[in-house]
Amino acid sequence: MSVQERVVYLAGDGIPKYWYNILPDLPEPLPPPLDPETKEPVSPDKLSLLFPMELIRQEVSSQRFIPIPEDVREVYRLWRPTPLIRAIRLEKLLKTPAKIYYKYEGVSPPGSHKPNTAVAQAYYNAREGVERLTTETGAGQWGSALSFACHLFGLDCRVYMVRVSYEQKPFRKVLMRLWGAEVIPSPSRETPIGSKILEEDPENPGSLGIAISEAIFDAANNDYTKYSLGSVLNHVLIHQTVMGLEAREQIKLVDDYPDIIVGAVGGGSSFSGLFWPFYYDKVSGKAEKDVSFLAVEPEACPTLTKGIYAYDFGDTARLTPLLKMHTLGHNFIPPPIHAGGLRYHGDAPTLCLLVKNGIVDAVAYNQVEVFEAARLFFQSEGILPAPESAHGVKAAIDEALKCKESGEEKTILLMLSGHGYFDMKAYEDFLQGKLLPYSYPEDKIRENIEDLVREKLIFY
Repeated sequence: MSVQERVVYLAGDGIPKYWYNILPDLPEPLPPPLDPETKEPVSPDKLSLLFPMELIRQEVSSQRFIPIPEDVREVYRLWRPTPLIRAIRLEKLLKTPAKIYYKYEGVSPPGSHKPNTAVAQAYYNAREGVERLTTETGAGQWGSALSFACHLFGLDCRVYMVRVSYEQKPFRKVLMRLWGAEVIPSPSRETPIGSKILEEDPENPGSLGIAISEAIFDAANNDYTKYSLGSVLNHVLIHQTVMGLEAREQIKLVDDYPDIIVGAVGGGSSFSGLFWPFYYDKVSGKAEKDVSFLAVEPEACPTLTKGIYAYDFGDTARLTPLLKMHTLGHNFIPPPIHAGGLRYHGDAPTLCLLVKNGIVDAVAYNQVEVFEAARLFFQSEGILPAPESAHGVKAAIDEALKCKESGEEKTILLMLSGHGYFDMKAYEDFLQGKLLPYSYPEDKIRENIEDLVREKLIFY
């Protein structure tokens, strides 16, 4: 491949016509969501208070390939297919024999991978007569994506934004409001959940768990309103496979195939969206190589690397069903690192099952080394990664340097899930030496989890 051929596009209408659903191909059945009161599998009736029926069907579907509605594909055409790019200049800088490709989702209108599912969710809600959606957002990428999608399908949108991100990332708020959304810092006075937290701790920085609680309470207590989630659940990850299905066709065009796929993980949607189709190749005997998968998370919120695999709530106020996942405990309040989209106490149950079975590996980094990797990537490739995406960049660089030491010519596929041009304050803090290499103390995690187990709020 020459420098001029470093960007791989799909000719014509290369947007997939089907999403891929991993459930039929998991190594063991996925533990079902449980009703917290009965500890029995949650009924569709309870889920229908929050989600439209089509998304509930997708959540539990055993159908391997799910058709993408043409109305959704029509919106996808605004930015899809997204480019697959060979990081030739980064490879040269590292002096590695490895080849590094990255699937770049920063070309979407909101600047990340999130609208792949936001558009689908807004479409299904609008089709079933919903008029308003509520949601949470950490860094603001998901809130931006849902605001964009709701505007396209004529839905009202309210976003509960984690307070520390609300203050750190003001231009994400502007983007959401330009698309007509209402943006509320969480914890807020808008719900009894947020009010109680603020009474106990007026300076609470917020968390995704708290923001989820507020958004769910809002949806459950307002007519013609549903809740929309940007990660973790099966239907969300299914919609994101449009990325991996495209990448699989693109890498064929350059006669290559990945040895390893890496990506950042907060809830797991971007990484899963990329690697699931290659996992299908592997389990169906179609993979050209014994491809491996590496999930990357912050040391400040080390869910996969230090959490326990157990049933836990998805939110702080315990309004969600119980999910079997790696967790730090639903009342975990992460430090205010700049990768706001990765500050979640749990992870997607499908991803956690694959980690449990040794099919996906996990690694954690501190934010200083992550930002160093982002600077290196920006200086060589000319794209500034979002702080979340930069975790995957760090892992890809480390894997390439391992190849430099061993002489192996591996192919690395990286999920670059979004750009960092709304995150300039974070990069300014990095340049001024204000970022701390924070690692969450393992004894604090253990203490939090033991308390919840003792109270029977988490169980194995």
